[in-house]
Amino acid sequence: MVATLYVHAAIFLQSSASTWSLQSMWTSMSTLPRVVVGILFVLSVYSFGVMIDRALMYSAARKQSRVFVQQVAGALKEGKLDEAIAIAERNKKSHIAKVVATGLSEFQSASQQVSDADVIEAAKRGLERSIAIVHAEMKRGLSALATIGSTAPFVGLFGTVVGILNAFKGIETSKATGLSAVAGGIAEALVTTAFGLLVAVPAVWAYNYFTNKVEAFDVEMDNSSMELINYFILRRGARK
Repeated sequence: MVATLYVHAAIFLQSSASTWSLQSMWTSMSTLPRVVVGILFVLSVYSFGVMIDRALMYSAARKQSRVFVQQVAGALKEGKLDEAIAIAERNKKSHIAKVVATGLSEFQSASQQVSDADVIEAAKRGLERSIAIVHAEMKRGLSALATIGSTAPFVGLFGTVVGILNAFKGIETSKATGLSAVAGGIAEALVTTAFGLLVAVPAVWAYNYFTNKVEAFDVEMDNSSMELINYFILRRGARK
């Protein structure tokens, strides 16, 4: 039955293309479908805002990390920890710089207070905390994309159900079974369904794409952390 109504609606929209528009559709909508479309619009704006914010953040992190890695390698090779920390502070958007800066700070602070073995352990704990914090920053907003991607089709489906009910109500009110009696309700159903999918699909794609990005950043931070720990071990061993 629903499929038949969709076919009739498509025929109706095609036959009345000269007079149909989104504005006229919005005007003819009842209150509840308007609320559904409004909710979907807000979800769409929010999801695209998250996408833009994450894209800018990840791009800046990638660019600054490339610069940071090149600059900090020379400073660490010469044993200039203060200079390495200063380089990290100049690249605050780099995920690697944030981790390395925390590790270096913990190493310097612990070196003056505890034994050699405890220095390495303190640096490890500092690096683990830093990685967890940066990971949380990188993932901020992604859960919202996942939620929007999974719920938007159901919000649109709710509008579809309301549109179909309005279509049957039109039949009951007009005491007719022609296309004009159900066209308005079916059109509402088509619009809310399409809008729900239009909101959900980009959100799901973006969530999967950004999740892969975060996983790649996690690998880079873990590798940098291990390399820094090895550097600390070699540095402490060279002093003995």
